[in-house]
Amino acid sequence: MTKADIIEQIYEKVGFSKKESAEIVELVFDTMKETLEKGEKIKISGFGNFVVRQKRPRIGRNPQTGEEIEISARKVMTFRPSQVLKAALNKGASEA
Repeated sequence: MTKADIIEQIYEKVGFSKKESAEIVELVFDTMKETLEKGEKIKISGFGNFVVRQKRPRIGRNPQTGEEIEISARKVMTFRPSQVLKAALNKGASEA
């Protein structure tokens, strides 16, 4: 699913114009991005948590040459699904 698909779903289900639907989606994503850039956690009930974590620098290895290289410190975003989302994804999985 793409951003355009999300806009289309809002347009069809809520009845906003496509322009209004696009503005809403952009606003939500911009708000989420700004929150994560500040290092804050986003918790969406029934969906999951988006968390920014700091990774320390570490030594890695070039798989082609075997040469050791330093992987610099960086921030990474992780997503942990809620129990509700996990249950929805796994509903019927035991039937397969």
